Amino acid sequence: MKLGLGIGPLGAPGGERMVELAKEGENLGYDTIWCPEIYGADCFTPLAWVGAHTSKINLGTSIMQISARTPASAAMHAVALDYLSNGRLILGIGVSGPQVVEGWYGQPYPKPLARTREWMQIFRKIVDRKEPVAHEGKQYQLPLKGGTGLGKPLKLIQHPVREHIPVYLGAEGPKNVALSAEICDGWIPMFLSPYRMMDVYQDAMAIRTPDFEIAAAVPVIIDDNLDNALAQIKQQVGFYVGGMGAKDFNVHKDHISRFGFAEAADKIQDLFLSGQRDQAIAAVPDELADEISLCGPKERIKERLQAWKDSPVTMINVGSSDPETLRFMAEELL
Repeated sequence: MKLGLGIGPLGAPGGERMVELAKEGENLGYDTIWCPEIYGADCFTPLAWVGAHTSKINLGTSIMQISARTPASAAMHAVALDYLSNGRLILGIGVSGPQVVEGWYGQPYPKPLARTREWMQIFRKIVDRKEPVAHEGKQYQLPLKGGTGLGKPLKLIQHPVREHIPVYLGAEGPKNVALSAEICDGWIPMFLSPYRMMDVYQDAMAIRTPDFEIAAAVPVIIDDNLDNALAQIKQQVGFYVGGMGAKDFNVHKDHISRFGFAEAADKIQDLFLSGQRDQAIAAVPDELADEISLCGPKERIKERLQAWKDSPVTMINVGSSDPETLRFMAEELL
């Protein structure tokens, strides 16, 4: 089992906090430090800063939104960061949701699976550098049709330090997870239960290759008071299930429902959208919050780690920046 950790909030200007976090993780043997991207800081700049101050820990984007960059732009970012870090990039990508894709980037959201597949095809061609890149698809065309007519297929000038940059797909729906197993090197899930994942993703897991990575985001809270720890997990679940999406389109709500909590998911969303946020958070079942996290006293966490070890998960991305928690997880798993 590998361990990863997230950069989280950048901290004060200058980046000292995230550099210290990365160095601590690197010294403890953590495999990857991940940087998010929503509609704040981008995911590449902080990783470049961290990469300049470290030498071994991998640099992961979690999640680079494909609507934010054309495949060519993302490939240039990826090749440059991988080159400067001596081959340490893991490119985590995802489609995000329509609120962000259409509201922030001004791009169309429909057909996310088809868009991801075409995006990956172009990205791989660019990094391969075998020939000038042309692509005739429904989502992307290279060269663009309908412009000046002067566009021509081009080839990446920069020679990549690696011929293959690993790409992990952030996904929740079974079809999207199956797509990750088909065309990507790994999968980045959130709100994952090791007790239920095979029931939901059995078909996707059946087609994965032996070296397919599953880097699961797992909040870890060491607290002798289990209720206090679970309350922190419920806040995040309540916010995503209740508010990160529209009434009739919320992929996080759908995800929780597939895991057997459909009635609770409906209640959480109804309460959240009616302005009763505290009640929505309180409506998150203890069982759900407990299964998707590692909470409680250290001895309890040690016992519950076994379910993760027995699952197909290959990396636990520790949802904590607390040094004691990072050391504890390293002692238990590394």
